[in-house]
Amino acid sequence: MAVNTKAIKRRIKSVGNTKKITKAMEMVSASKMRKATEAAVNTRTYAKMAWDLLVNLSKIQEVKLPLLEVRQVNKLLVILISSNRGLCGSFNANIIRKTAEQLNNPKNISRQRTQNNLIEPSENITVDVIGIGKKGADFAKKMGYNLIASFSNFGDTPKLNDIMPISRMVIDEYQKKKYDKVVVAYTDYKSAIAQIAKLRQVLPIAEHDLEKMLQGTGGLDSQDANLQITAKMDGNNYLFEPNPSKVLEIILPRLVETQIYQATLESAASEHSARMMAMRNASDSAEDMIKELNLNFNKARQAGITQEIAEIAGGAAALG
Repeated sequence: MAVNTKAIKRRIKSVGNTKKITKAMEMVSASKMRKATEAAVNTRTYAKMAWDLLVNLSKIQEVKLPLLEVRQVNKLLVILISSNRGLCGSFNANIIRKTAEQLNNPKNISRQRTQNNLIEPSENITVDVIGIGKKGADFAKKMGYNLIASFSNFGDTPKLNDIMPISRMVIDEYQKKKYDKVVVAYTDYKSAIAQIAKLRQVLPIAEHDLEKMLQGTGGLDSQDANLQITAKMDGNNYLFEPNPSKVLEIILPRLVETQIYQATLESAASEHSARMMAMRNASDSAEDMIKELNLNFNKARQAGITQEIAEIAGGAAALG
């Protein structure tokens, strides 16, 4: 009996210490989540306005720029955004599973859409991966995909300068026609308890896919009402210097940077939210376990007391 209660007391102390750790991690994650969420929401205005400007400029005249060129997909580049650490619930599992499902049959995400028709991909599609976060890079290596670059030194809230090397690499390789399509796999932040894994096209820049990404980013609630895309202006209201093509040459790379940056911010907010909820669930489970262990401890102690009383009574009866 003594050994049993002593073991239960050790277990209660151990679970209590674990609860303290998970509670502290929950509070830290909650603080990081607030900062990451603010950063993600604050950049949505710029992303939507950039989309609006691109659509207006591209409709003024037919322009032929490398980042707008649509061609048959022979080689696909996937930017996979995950976390460096675990203990964040199903955050990494969801985006990795979503990416794996799509890459099992890459033809589904390799079809190119133009104004007039649909361009089917080639029979043999080569897939390369850029990993943002160690978990995604580990997945690419494990599955045998060609991991051309890995970035794992981002802070809790990524900065625009953090993604500049990635953007430059992606833009340069696409302009050199090394890749025919670039997609980003990220986790869209909806709320503290809801995050959705998504794959979206980055290059070539297409109005349909870009609109779908920006409108789906985080959704629009009452606080985001002012972020609705404004009415399209007549192209004649713009004054270009030196000409529309030069303006688009400058804007399009910025738009690619914006898409990748927004995806990293959404994923960061989702990661911290998932970790906060995972630690909260762990703390609640520890509390339930402590209650159950206390109940078992009290039962064991009561059983011991009852046994001792029975032994004393039995001994008294024998002496009498």
